[in-house]
Amino acid sequence: MGDDKFEYQSLPIPSYEEATAQPSSSRDNLGDGTDAERQGLLGRQNSHYQPPTVESVRGSLDDLASSISGSSRGSVEELRRELDQMDVDDSATSSSSRPRLRHQFSKRFSTLTRTLSAIHRPLQRYLPDFSSFRFDFSVSNIRGRMRDQGCLMLLRLFALLLVVTLVYVFFIGDIFNLNNRMIMGQTYSSSSVENFVQGNINDTHIAETLKHITSFPHIAGTEGSFYLAEWVEEAFHRAGFDAVEREEFQVYLNYPKDDGRKVAIIDPPHLVWEATLEENDSKTPTFHGHSKSGNVTGPLVYANFGSREDFQLLADRGISLNGTIALVRYYGTESDRALKIKAAELAGAAGCIIYSDPSQDGFIKGPAFPKGRYMPADGVQRGGVSLMSYVVGDVLSPGWASTPGEKHRLSLEDSPGLHNIPSLPIAWRDAQRLLQALEGHGDRVPEDWVGGVPKIQGWWTGNQDSPIVNLMNLQDEVKRMPIYNVHGTILGLEERDKKIIVGNHRDSWCMGSVDPGSGTAVFLEVVRAFGELLNYGWRPLRTIEFVSWDAEEYNLIGSTEHVEKEIENLRSNAYAYLNVDVGVSGSEFRVSGSPVFERTVMQILGRLSDPSANKTLKELWEEKGTKFEPLGAGSDYVAFQDIAGTSSIDFGFEGDAYPYHSCYESYEWMEKFGDPGFQYHKLLAEFWSLLLLDLSENPMLPFDMQAYSRSIKGWVEDLNKFTKDKKADVNLEAMFNAVAGLESNTAEFESWNQVWHDTVWGSGGYETNVMAIQRVNHNLRMASFDTNLLDLEKGGGIPNRTQFRHVVFGPELWSGYDASIFPAIRDTINTGNWTLAQHWIDRVAKVIHTASTNLLH
Repeated sequence: MGDDKFEYQSLPIPSYEEATAQPSSSRDNLGDGTDAERQGLLGRQNSHYQPPTVESVRGSLDDLASSISGSSRGSVEELRRELDQMDVDDSATSSSSRPRLRHQFSKRFSTLTRTLSAIHRPLQRYLPDFSSFRFDFSVSNIRGRMRDQGCLMLLRLFALLLVVTLVYVFFIGDIFNLNNRMIMGQTYSSSSVENFVQGNINDTHIAETLKHITSFPHIAGTEGSFYLAEWVEEAFHRAGFDAVEREEFQVYLNYPKDDGRKVAIIDPPHLVWEATLEENDSKTPTFHGHSKSGNVTGPLVYANFGSREDFQLLADRGISLNGTIALVRYYGTESDRALKIKAAELAGAAGCIIYSDPSQDGFIKGPAFPKGRYMPADGVQRGGVSLMSYVVGDVLSPGWASTPGEKHRLSLEDSPGLHNIPSLPIAWRDAQRLLQALEGHGDRVPEDWVGGVPKIQGWWTGNQDSPIVNLMNLQDEVKRMPIYNVHGTILGLEERDKKIIVGNHRDSWCMGSVDPGSGTAVFLEVVRAFGELLNYGWRPLRTIEFVSWDAEEYNLIGSTEHVEKEIENLRSNAYAYLNVDVGVSGSEFRVSGSPVFERTVMQILGRLSDPSANKTLKELWEEKGTKFEPLGAGSDYVAFQDIAGTSSIDFGFEGDAYPYHSCYESYEWMEKFGDPGFQYHKLLAEFWSLLLLDLSENPMLPFDMQAYSRSIKGWVEDLNKFTKDKKADVNLEAMFNAVAGLESNTAEFESWNQVWHDTVWGSGGYETNVMAIQRVNHNLRMASFDTNLLDLEKGGGIPNRTQFRHVVFGPELWSGYDASIFPAIRDTINTGNWTLAQHWIDRVAKVIHTASTNLLH
């Protein structure tokens, strides 16, 4: 349809009026609850409860009070009791607030008076005499005075400016007094703020929010997604954020046409059959985002998981893929659905069908797997198939933002992120008939190729004599479909330009109760809780920016376009990016990210208790030997970490398989199987809030630079093993030297943290202005470390994938969801070009050395 405005009609989503006519109770619970409930909370201002402020000097999170985790769902009274018991600084009770404020003013005024007295005598003759001062606008008088007393008047003006400066330093500049930063005349400890937020998380709110956002489909670019954008925007306004903005991009999206999809056996005549394709109670059509539009026919061949090795095995057996329709299953040795299609294309296939096999995400027999938890026979896993290990964001504008009016765009044929063969997803119910039709054609498959589809007499590969299958995938291709990110900002007190960004995408392939609904519901609860803090006068030291991303499912578009649009600002001012996508699908906590977050994550996990085990999350983490993993390429953190160089982290609770990207991924599934009591949603909101508080209001940015150094050292050792396994003729001496320098520099750099701590605490919590400036500079050096690991020189970035600039992290070339460490080096070693590989080893070592040096200079 070219650039014409696309009117999406084939999805059975509600109209805008229908969507906005959801029951008011569910809509109201997105924000702060009912008016009566809200008035009850606000009424506490007049009792012993006082508005919290941030106390910037913070102890270790290990020293914080235990979490308030026992409140029952919807227990407003208990929440009120928690608010009453909020830990107020002893010197800031309501009874003493006015005397304390007068004392602070008197103390500062006395200091100012003494200072002015010290400078008064030598400057007395130059200071203006305000007792006899009068305005005289006579031009002749002014000229005369300028002739006779010009120098004296200039000195008086200078003295006046000096007085104004001193007033600023002693009064307004008091922001750096860490113990006495007051808002509304009160001082609260950091643990009070943390306990308040943690105690204010409400699982009933989360459940009702999830129920509402899963009551209609919201595919990117459709009316459902636009309605949710407005709904999130309303939540930001309700929370009282300082700025709320809707950000538009115009990007390439595809949608299936009516009667435009088909998978059918058309020959021989006795096997003629057509797949159902749709789920039994389908709310949205089954298709692949960014798939190739086309209508192809060819013999059917089964290729297991669709990895390059699987297609190579077929070739080794003399089975030609040229012109075939490849049938492969999800997951396995090739986790990325897009790369299954790419491997089929490279093998010569004309089209690719991907099905959900019971052995991966269908039914599983046995008492441990209750019926209905997993993908039913008609369930279909939709999903994007753009090549995100090559390109992220709008596939027609890789490297620059698709803002409205931007004319520089690629054609579909020239985009490196798109396939050249069509594809469709199907259920195992339909795959069953295709697999049965292959019996006796080609070879019997290896044992590990046998899936879980029932009633298959024998699993065969198929060949050029297989039954002929028609694969049709005709679609509307909209090159400029509007999508919308929604931003809500809380301005910081001390470092207003520096920000912590919090993100979650809201678009889904159907109802999306797990992906991303669980994350979105928790995200909005964190928004609500921080809105409550703002109600009572709290402010972070650094700016917080909450963002709801659009079109993540289509190749991480919303977040990537934003990063490309704001790239310089983010590289200069973004301290951290906190991402949640799939929030809860089970009870196992998982986290991956830049190693700078390790220490603060472990401290917070030590504070939180698992709802079903009498242990902290940290204890469970250590018992299971879980590791802090690097980021791959599966969600909105990619552009921040790998393009902008913003230290990023992704976390959530995971479990067994669930009906991923199907319409069976519903609120009912979550309520029955995923998290029946919504306790893990609540726990995730608490973790997210505490992490956000630590990063936004801790005066010393809680980054662990030595953990980063240890991680890089271990990864270089792994790289050394990789080069030996590949028998690569390369020298890693430059990498080992860079790591040695990094170890030394991070140790010296972090020693200043202790100096600052001892100095500030040793002076009773008072931080001088000079010390504050040094601390702010120290924070900037920490936050810039990941940015300094970007290869920004000409010809930089991963070879053939230059959109990705980080020298340590990047997506694995043939497993887009997984992380590749030192991707430029590994990619070139895999090509067998030792000269080029050595070039990249030396280049990456140089970038690490420069980033290490910049910590100290």
